[in-house]
Amino acid sequence: MNRSHLFSFSPMDVVTVILGGGAGTRLFPLTKERAKPAVPLAGKYRLVDIPISLSINSGLRRIFILTQFNSSSLHRHIQQTYRFDDYSQGFVEILAAQQTPKGAYWYQGTADAVRQNLIHFSSHPHDMVLILAGDQLYKMDYRVMIEQHIETCADVTVGITPVPIEQASSLGILRVNEEKRIIAFVEKPKEKEVLKEFSINDPFLSLYHLPKDRFFFFASMGIYVFNRKTLSNALMGSEPDFGKDIIPSLIRSHRVYSYIYPGYWEDIGTISAFYQANLNLCDLHSNFDFYDSHFPIFTRPRYLPPSKILNAEIQNSLIAEGCIISGAKIVHSLVGIRSIVQPQSCLKDTVLLGNDYYETESQALAAEGHGLPRIGIGSHSTIEKTIIDKNCRIGNNVKISPEGKPQNYDGEFYYIRDGIVIIPKDGVVPHGTVI
Repeated sequence: MNRSHLFSFSPMDVVTVILGGGAGTRLFPLTKERAKPAVPLAGKYRLVDIPISLSINSGLRRIFILTQFNSSSLHRHIQQTYRFDDYSQGFVEILAAQQTPKGAYWYQGTADAVRQNLIHFSSHPHDMVLILAGDQLYKMDYRVMIEQHIETCADVTVGITPVPIEQASSLGILRVNEEKRIIAFVEKPKEKEVLKEFSINDPFLSLYHLPKDRFFFFASMGIYVFNRKTLSNALMGSEPDFGKDIIPSLIRSHRVYSYIYPGYWEDIGTISAFYQANLNLCDLHSNFDFYDSHFPIFTRPRYLPPSKILNAEIQNSLIAEGCIISGAKIVHSLVGIRSIVQPQSCLKDTVLLGNDYYETESQALAAEGHGLPRIGIGSHSTIEKTIIDKNCRIGNNVKISPEGKPQNYDGEFYYIRDGIVIIPKDGVVPHGTVI
């Protein structure tokens, strides 16, 4: 059945705008050479695949992506992945920050990014603009949110989700009435009095089955549906951000409603969040479902061979395609595309992002001639609680663990962030190294 018949609007009434994010300093060094939305996910995807796929699955195929920092790999991935035929009236168009007669500066924030590109959206007929973040993990049918936006005659609808008190001080927190209309907003509150004022009470605690012995809060997901005219008028000034500036101002003068999303949602904004979200995918009942045939997550088709597992022991792990694992032990770890793991090595609680290419025998011998390990994980190495970025060369007899080390530290060829060791892209760890 065509689900679009259940909704009162046409997909042609909506344009989707995906924000490419800022410099991503909290995800460094994963963002050292790439934009946040281009950070690998689940062994074979990129973060940006999530909002693009959800938009396509929701029937919304006119998609703009606003990019700025370290965007070359993001552009390449999008261009190689998302192509529509000439008859679908769909597109994924990249709009990079650029100099114009009106200004020669980069995007100053989320609202400023949209402001600078309004002229491009206006070239396509639409009544509503769906604005999404490019660095989050969740699964939503945007049509349901848009339908509620229409039914409530809202000027703006903000996607919100309940979060525990531990996360409240790092997010935008909202208070809503029983009609789900937003009546107050505060950005990243720290004061106990403010947190108490914004905590969720009944009927929402009961409605969403939240424990009543803990404090929960409604947090903005950074997902917005704007009426076209409302958005245009709201961006006539110079305010840089939606969360800090635009939404709090509109609450006082417009019909701003919330769409409450009770499912799993993770803002992949820190190394810890990235690490936990990836390792959770290794569990039998993971928080995010990549195995939903009705809402598939798309990515670049690489046509890789099946993974080859030779005399290896693998426990509670996720292995992407194109890997060769020989006589190794993999425990609760995620192994990305084209990964090579040599005999007698052990990976535990580790996220291995994989490789962009296979190294030929002649290339491997040439690397060894220069004193470099072969690409991948060498033999007799033990690696725990580590993120290994793409195309790394980890030598033989290497030991890597954050145990006994500072929570944050910059080493010679590694970093520690949030108590997790990170080997940056194209990193080299010589034979016999102990970290």
